[in-house]
Order: sequence, then C-alpha cells, then structure tokens
Amino acid sequence: MPTAIIADDERLMRDQLRMRLEQVWPELDIVGEAKNGEEAVELVARCKPDFTFLDIRMPGKTGIEAAREIGERSQVVFVTAYDQYAVEAFERGAVDYILKPSEPERLKVTVERLKARLDKPGLAVNDSVTAMLSQLAEKIAAPKPKHLQWIQASIGQDLRMIPVEDILFFRSDEKYTCVQTEKFEALIRKPVRDLADELDPALFWQIHRATLVNVNAIEGVTRDIRGRHLVLVKGRPEKLEVSRSFLHLFKQM
Repeated sequence: MPTAIIADDERLMRDQLRMRLEQVWPELDIVGEAKNGEEAVELVARCKPDFTFLDIRMPGKTGIEAAREIGERSQVVFVTAYDQYAVEAFERGAVDYILKPSEPERLKVTVERLKARLDKPGLAVNDSVTAMLSQLAEKIAAPKPKHLQWIQASIGQDLRMIPVEDILFFRSDEKYTCVQTEKFEALIRKPVRDLADELDPALFWQIHRATLVNVNAIEGVTRDIRGRHLVLVKGRPEKLEVSRSFLHLFKQM
C-alpha cells in the first residue's frame, strides 16, 4: 500500500487535501500530518512515506527548505496558491504541484503521475528546479494573512472550501452556523463568537451575538415598526437584526 504525509500549517487545508485524496486514491495511506517544514522532515525520517505533500509557505522551515532536506527519501508534491509562478517550475517533471484549494480533477492527474512513479526510485529536487523554487520563495515571502481565508462547510453530504470574501453572512442557532453565499447555503459547527475572533474585522462586522455580516454585502439599514434596526443584504430577502450594543458600527453610514 502506498503511503504519504501531508504538511500544511492550515488545518482546514490539511483536512481538505486528505479528504480529496481519499476520494481519488482510496488505497493511499496517509500516515502522518505536519504543521511546518521541520515536522515534515521528521515525519519523513520516521515514517518513510512514498510521497510527501508539502505546502510551499509555512512558518519556520518552508516547504522548499524541507524538500531539500528530504531529498531522495520521499517523492515531493508541492501544494501552493501561486500558480502564476509555480507552473513553470513544477512542470519540469522533477516534482508535481497542486493548487490550493485542491480540486478532484487536478488531483486525479497528480495521482496518475504518482502511481506511475511508484516503481521508480525517489527523485530529488534537481539543481535547476531548486534554483527556480528559490526565486519563487522570494516572490511569495510576504507574511501569511493572520485571518481566516477559507471556510470548510457541509453542503448535503459534501464538504466545500468557501473563500470568506464570497460569504454574505453567518448566522448561528443552537447547533449550527449558517454560511450564506449568493449561490448557496452551507452549515458549519463553529459558533459566531469563535468566527468573530478569526475573521478580518474590517471585512466582517458582528451585528448580533449570533450574526456576522460581510461589510461589502450590506445594502442599507432600516427600522421596523418595533424600532429594531435591520441590515438589508444585497440580493437577499433576509433582514438581519442589529443588537443595540452594535449600533455604533452604523453611525458612519
């Protein structure tokens, strides 16, 4: 049975990649996960996986640095959000790449490539590709955003990675939080109070203990016959109640 590890400092991305790999290559055994390059190198030494899925930009030791240390001990697949730089480097044949968030059709291509290499000795990152990756590392060296960029949510029996900028609002009940986009509604278990700490406060305003709204989705504010302030959401019939303690957010509007 082929084995692999996944290294990414974002838990949601690790979960999503693991889930996608289970769908397209159920025989692949994910024997470990790492949050940074240092852990990835240690896992490769301990578990000796056939393949290592490495995020390029991680705190501390980057995926590029980890790949150089891993060398021929495991075949590396880079995971990146930077296709404008990565395609030229990774299509040289020494390594493969996956764009985040991983899509099943692209993963199928990767899996076919990896299956074809199972009977070949591990391939190190050669000097020419290493040089290109070093240039790539310099171009993407800016600090990672400190706020959530993606939400992993359930839609029926499926999981989907939703960019936060596509979300109109979050609204919680006792058990779930509704994630509303222009096209669909999804559910997550994380409460609004936790989301408020992890989302960019310049993009999402908390207007009620159970509601967060995307500032760019606000069409206006109205009052009903009971004197309650209600947020109108662009393109949606919902009117989101504003608690008195959050009314100060709208004084500038």
